[in-house]
Amino acid sequence: MSRLISLRITPEQAKDDSFVRKSISQQLSVSPAELRFKWHRRSIDARKKKVLINATFEVFDAGESIPEIGPFQAQKVDKTKRVGIIGFGPAGLFAALKAIELGMCPVVFERGKDVRSRRRDLANLNRQGTVNPESNYCFGEGGAGTYSDGKLYTRSKKRGSIQEAMEIFVQFGADPDILVDAHPHIGTNKLPAIIVAMREAILKAGGEVHFESKITDIRTDQGRLTGLRVNDEQDVEFDNVILATGHSARDIYELLHKKGLEIKAKPFALGVRIEHQQDVIDKIQYHGRRNDDFLPPASYSLVAQVDGRGVYSFCMCPGGIVAPCATEEGEVVTNGWSPSKRNNPTSNSGIVVAIYPEDFPDVEANPFVCLEFQKSVERQCWEVAGKNQRVPAQRMLDFVNNIPSGSLPESSYHPGLTSVNLNDVLPKMVSDRLRQAFKEFDQKMKGYLTNDAVLHAPESRTSSPIQIPRNENLEHPEVNGLYPCAEGAGYAGGIISAAMDGIRCMTAIHKKVSENGEST
Repeated sequence: MSRLISLRITPEQAKDDSFVRKSISQQLSVSPAELRFKWHRRSIDARKKKVLINATFEVFDAGESIPEIGPFQAQKVDKTKRVGIIGFGPAGLFAALKAIELGMCPVVFERGKDVRSRRRDLANLNRQGTVNPESNYCFGEGGAGTYSDGKLYTRSKKRGSIQEAMEIFVQFGADPDILVDAHPHIGTNKLPAIIVAMREAILKAGGEVHFESKITDIRTDQGRLTGLRVNDEQDVEFDNVILATGHSARDIYELLHKKGLEIKAKPFALGVRIEHQQDVIDKIQYHGRRNDDFLPPASYSLVAQVDGRGVYSFCMCPGGIVAPCATEEGEVVTNGWSPSKRNNPTSNSGIVVAIYPEDFPDVEANPFVCLEFQKSVERQCWEVAGKNQRVPAQRMLDFVNNIPSGSLPESSYHPGLTSVNLNDVLPKMVSDRLRQAFKEFDQKMKGYLTNDAVLHAPESRTSSPIQIPRNENLEHPEVNGLYPCAEGAGYAGGIISAAMDGIRCMTAIHKKVSENGEST
């Protein structure tokens, strides 16, 4: 039977296989030559000046096989029970793969384009500031995560098996290190190929994936789902559909509301995306030591309570890029991503303030109050930056001191920056708290508050500002057969939690179908 052995070792020792083998063998009093082990968990402990690695290894007895993750096992499902999936982000992808595992046929409708075609639209957005409302950083194959990082860390353990979701990524080409690292990350440069491999497996099994297929109606009859309308022209019959459209598919919220189906305002967060030189963050976090062959570029996680409200870092990207993430003309939105090596000279992170439905007077009558607030900030930023995809920006210390920046540092944000006093642009409830939070963050990370850092506004798509309710069976309480899922419905926050929710919803459908005696 295998056992777990833990060591606290230096980064250099963690990279030295002979040292690791010798240390484990000494702890177990066995010969190094007889030792069979693999990494189980790895995390960095930089709380003290000497940076250490918390390392856990799984050690196997003689004759015991070391388990390996085999390839995805796809059965043919083209003649089995069909299940609709709206959206081909992490939730839709993993729901489709789960359907195949359970013997059902997934039929996916994605409003955006495939990975390769989508890349051209992102190039136009970065170089020319042209927004394709159906193909951008948020819409298209793989969803928002495809071209905005690939972080796989989640605390949402109650939503399902994190291990199951992670192992599926490995089956389709992700580095097995994601099963070991405390904060796993694939990288924007590697994730597209993994997603294409998943799509090919779905098609090979007999599933369907339809790109540039926007859902324009969800048809119901007496509280039961009957089908979907695609692109205002094609009707497709389904009695079970997973709604996994992501946090920026605002038209879906409007569609549900127009049909008289319940939606409700939900808390989200809004602020700025800050960019530092990566060297600055490394020196702070590693106590003067830079990242090297033994330590990755440093990250951080910050939180403060300011006037009774949380202000916190969001989607921190070491060695990353700030990206334009608008989904239509007339708005500016920022996000961040990192390549797998995280080797760009800058780091970035959202710094956001919690926003609650109760902040607005008509929340009981209007489920769109948080969404309307989100829209208003994005439109205001578009106006002040020149009515294009340039972002309003300001040096960090200038923002704290409420003075305009005479010049701006070079930024990784390709469409460009416009110098603006963000205190005059962001809502006062946001800007006041950000100024105070930056001072507090500098107490936790000495040197964080610097005028060499630049703020990009806004960071506004942290999560959905609307929730689509569901009951204990994961169905919408007013539509039997409609399964609101993942980030767009308000039940996930990131790639892995969305993937887990997709698996969970498809499992619920299979359970219902089986209990009703329907053939799969």
